[in-house]
Amino acid sequence: MNNIEAKAGRKEWIGLAVLVLPCLLISMDMSVLLFALPFLSADLNPSGTQSLWIMDMYGFVLAGMLVTMGALGDRIGRRKLLMFGAAAFGIASVCAAYSSSAGMLIGTRAVLGLAGATLMPSTLALIRNMFHDAGQRKVAIAVWTGGMTGGVTVGPIVGGLLLDHFWWGSVFLINLPAMVLLLILGPMLLPEYRDPKPGRFDLLSAGLSLATVLPIICGIKQLAVDGFAVVPVLAIVAGLLLGFVFFRRQQTLPDPLIDLRLFRYRTFSAAVSVNMVTNFALLGFSLYTTQYLQVVQGMSPFTASLWSLSVMPAIMAAMTVAGIAAKTVRPAYIIGAGLLISAAGLIVMTQVHVHQSLIVVLIGAGLLAAGMLVATTLTADMILTAAPPERAGSASAVSETGSELGGALGFALLGSIGTAVYHHQMAGVAPAGISPQVQHAAQDTLGSAAAAAAQLPGQAGTALLDTAREAFTQGMNLTGLTGAIVLVATAIAATIYLRQVPVTAPATVKEATDDAGQTVTA
Repeated sequence: MNNIEAKAGRKEWIGLAVLVLPCLLISMDMSVLLFALPFLSADLNPSGTQSLWIMDMYGFVLAGMLVTMGALGDRIGRRKLLMFGAAAFGIASVCAAYSSSAGMLIGTRAVLGLAGATLMPSTLALIRNMFHDAGQRKVAIAVWTGGMTGGVTVGPIVGGLLLDHFWWGSVFLINLPAMVLLLILGPMLLPEYRDPKPGRFDLLSAGLSLATVLPIICGIKQLAVDGFAVVPVLAIVAGLLLGFVFFRRQQTLPDPLIDLRLFRYRTFSAAVSVNMVTNFALLGFSLYTTQYLQVVQGMSPFTASLWSLSVMPAIMAAMTVAGIAAKTVRPAYIIGAGLLISAAGLIVMTQVHVHQSLIVVLIGAGLLAAGMLVATTLTADMILTAAPPERAGSASAVSETGSELGGALGFALLGSIGTAVYHHQMAGVAPAGISPQVQHAAQDTLGSAAAAAAQLPGQAGTALLDTAREAFTQGMNLTGLTGAIVLVATAIAATIYLRQVPVTAPATVKEATDDAGQTVTA
């Protein structure tokens, strides 16, 4: 099968549409609850801790189980795992919609994350089996990447529309028609593939992979939200120690969950690293763009989400140019250019101030997203083609896990920079007329400052809000500069490490070379 170069036909392209639909919904489920939380609070009366778990449980389980489910799909069959996952995702969506308590909703969100972990690596790995032609595969992966990214943007918009007309459970029920469609059309349009010699599935490794990723991401997010504390630091340390045990075990198993030999090859390791950094910058900075539109510009969440769609022309233009260039230009230079475009977007963000025209923010956000998609579309293709066909599920799962980890790091590190600037600028602000508790909250976050300003009369409230907006924007500027420096450094490194990858690459690592010390051009 490695040498097949036949062009994909209508069946494969229709099958691609079927694969992209669940990806869109999986990524939507990460953000669709943003508008529903007030309705959930009124109906289920969750505690503060339960509210956080309702929001985070899905992403935590999803990230922790990606590697396990990618390896499982390689062994039992990617289409079979996809069908099981679609059924579980649909059932869990119905249970979540009709949850009668906060605990039940947290549990169903965990099942949704588990089912989502079966869908993501299976969809990307099946693209490898459906599109053997390198050019068509790049286009297919671009469509898949657009579906994954678009879901995060579309999620709040769809959620806002549904909540205007229905109860909060409707944001989960929209998953059901798509999963039913996948279950009906999947067996007819999607090929089955599994490793012909899968070996034994190691349950201990599966548990270790979850125990590694879950506390690390949880700890990073807690540090970003609450600041330094002993418990999240210990969680990160525990996750790293368990990760060491996990990787040592993979080195000794005859049939490991992750083939660590892949990381010896520059193509694979560099591509995974690029994915981590792009998610680090994009998701980390999205914290600022969202708050800037809503609190600094005074938009409603729904209006802000609609304005965010205005960056789509820049994304489509960049993807079109990159697709044409990929036919003649080595991918290293296109990836490097994409990262520099994203860096330019963050440089634009360093020039934003409180009364800045909205067009400047949209240009910066458009460049950031467009460059990210240009880079990650090519790296996703590299990751798939660098791995042997029987390990494509595991390879895509490693890529997705790296992306989740990069996003968590971006949320924590870039979020901490802006928070530190905001705290410094607001430290001496003590308006008269509010309680010490409210004053402390105003010095902590921009949203709390806006709420405190609403309690003050006339000019006093306006002055507090203007000061908070200025402090937030200064933090946003410094964060943009930091992210731009990281992206420029990554662009240089990626161009150097991937410069030997040709325009048309061999199919697999094994075909490219059997020497682990040699640069792979697959």
